[in-house]
Amino acid sequence: MYQALYRKWRPRTFDDVSGQKHITETLKRQIETGRTSHAYLFVGTRGTGKTTCAKILARAVNCEHPVNGNPCNRCAACLGIENGSILDVEELDAASNNGVENIRALRDDAVFTPAAVRRRVYIVDEVHMLSGAAFNALLKILEEPPEHLMFILATTELHKVPATILSRCQRFSFRRLTAEDIAARLTYVAGQEQIDLTPEGAALLARLSDGAMRDALSLLDQCAGAGTVDERRIMEAVGLVGSQEAAALLRAALDGDIPGALSIFDRLYFSGREPGSILDETGVLCRDVLLQQVAGKSAAALQSGRFSPALINEFSGRAAAARLTWQLELIQTAMGDMGRSHDRRMTAELCLIRMCDPALAPDVRALTARVAELEQKLSAGAFPAAAPDREAAAPTARGPAAAPADRPPWDEPPLPEEPPLPETQKSREVPPAPAEPAVPQKPARPAPEDAGALWDAVLARCADTGAIDGGTRAVLAGREHVAPALEGGVLTIGTKNDFARLMADKAPVTTAVKQAAEAILGRPVTVRVAPWTAAPKAAEDKLDALSRFSNITFK
Repeated sequence: MYQALYRKWRPRTFDDVSGQKHITETLKRQIETGRTSHAYLFVGTRGTGKTTCAKILARAVNCEHPVNGNPCNRCAACLGIENGSILDVEELDAASNNGVENIRALRDDAVFTPAAVRRRVYIVDEVHMLSGAAFNALLKILEEPPEHLMFILATTELHKVPATILSRCQRFSFRRLTAEDIAARLTYVAGQEQIDLTPEGAALLARLSDGAMRDALSLLDQCAGAGTVDERRIMEAVGLVGSQEAAALLRAALDGDIPGALSIFDRLYFSGREPGSILDETGVLCRDVLLQQVAGKSAAALQSGRFSPALINEFSGRAAAARLTWQLELIQTAMGDMGRSHDRRMTAELCLIRMCDPALAPDVRALTARVAELEQKLSAGAFPAAAPDREAAAPTARGPAAAPADRPPWDEPPLPEEPPLPETQKSREVPPAPAEPAVPQKPARPAPEDAGALWDAVLARCADTGAIDGGTRAVLAGREHVAPALEGGVLTIGTKNDFARLMADKAPVTTAVKQAAEAILGRPVTVRVAPWTAAPKAAEDKLDALSRFSNITFK
């Protein structure tokens, strides 16, 4: 009868256990010195070696000829415990034997001296599943057991174990196995089983197992049916999307290409991919790109390793962190809803449509993502070039084009004189009275204490120095967005909506405004940003107005 790989290749000694050296070395020293405890608690996620170490420990304490703390696996005690013929070592599943009557029966049997070995050992797996009464029944014998008795408890959920149990046990925490340890073990097992496993395939299986050796061996067993076990074979067997397909789906979402995203999803769906797997792969790519943006130099150690650095850098330069965070939340919500949905495909398609067009998700986070994308475009200078003023550029009927905007009105060239009229017309027309020559008047300079005029002068000075970019000035110059006020030495930038507040309340902007105002007024000025006292409009209406003003389309 065929035996699964994770059972066939279960470690038989402490030295064979992968990735838990901090535990195995301690247990070996205790066995060598004879200082073993009466109760152990093994804590860790699935597939990290809790039950394996418990079985090795049960054989080691009863082994007739231990070798450096390891069981010899050749004596009658080791062989009897391993094949289950010695009943003094019992493994109990607390998930199916969680009642108080089960623990009372165990307590009644535990007081008897073992018949075939030195120590009677009880291995209680998933001990957190015991009921409250069962835990209470276990307390007394766990605190004062007979000399021949040992308890080994294992759990994946430590917070469900009562503190009274924890205080009576030696606790060992099992770590998740690293991808390198799992890949090395898979390569060894594949070599022993004559399985053609490529290094890339072993690395992919190690990443998919999420730190669990049992999951990795089960996946290898699943993929070893035919031919070479490489990345393509694993993706077909497990139903993964693949890095290129996930990248194409995320690229379409960032570009706002709803038909393209749905076409990619439809093709993957009918090729046998699960909707949850498609969204999961896309979410992993979003996570890796987000970590690349926010984690800095430590991003490489935190990423999943499924995607190439070049691909991650491509998306890191074109997507804002707020947009990626929002898309990850959409994916997580959709994957949670799939368990309750009657149509998993429809749930995934709705998620992709919202990812492509944030305007279809009417919530604050979607609006935040749109604002962050606009800020990224503003900082990158992605505004279209301003159209020239037609009235200023077009020549007039009386002469050349109008004077430049920086030329004062009194410096304009005089109009050309009209030709003299014929003598016959001079006699019929009454000559007009000579008018007094007009004295050109220079435009009045704005009063320094006029908040509106001062604000316009400050923005003009910032435009000359280049301290504030054009997109930000366009927002701050609009009275529908900003209402300035000047009281004493305090210049208040009253913002009428959230978007204006985001643009104004930045250190470079307030610093530039402060310097410009002090240069104009000739005295120190304090700049602060505060909400306008009047009731503002909705933030999204203002954002749409700004979108129409700047010819930017939000995707």
